[in-house]
Amino acid sequence: MISKISDGVLISVETFYQADYSNPGNNEFMFAYRITIENHNAFTVQLLRRHWHIFDSNGEYKEVEGEGVVGQQPVLLPGEHFQYVSGCNLRTEMGKMHGKYVMENQNNKQTFEVNIPAFEMIVPFKMN
Repeated sequence: MISKISDGVLISVETFYQADYSNPGNNEFMFAYRITIENHNAFTVQLLRRHWHIFDSNGEYKEVEGEGVVGQQPVLLPGEHFQYVSGCNLRTEMGKMHGKYVMENQNNKQTFEVNIPAFEMIVPFKMN
């Protein structure tokens, strides 16, 4: 698990190779990732937007951005956490993602960015 705290919000990431949804013969490799967002601030926050940078081992690069995560814009009281699972498909057996969330302090309506730590997606047989 990879974790990083910025501006009082802890982001933890776990990745999983999805062999049943992959087709290596067609260069299709599916990965899932589980993200836990923990609010360590003394104020309530809301996740408004996400912005991802996705790289594969061929040097291909994609950006994905939009509102919320998995169709939600969760609100986290101090000490609360939110967890979700999403996925990413790559054309190679290895890749990396990182990004940021735009959060809003619900007390003063100021927005701030929270860094999502870089994490790798690697097909298990590549690690041998």
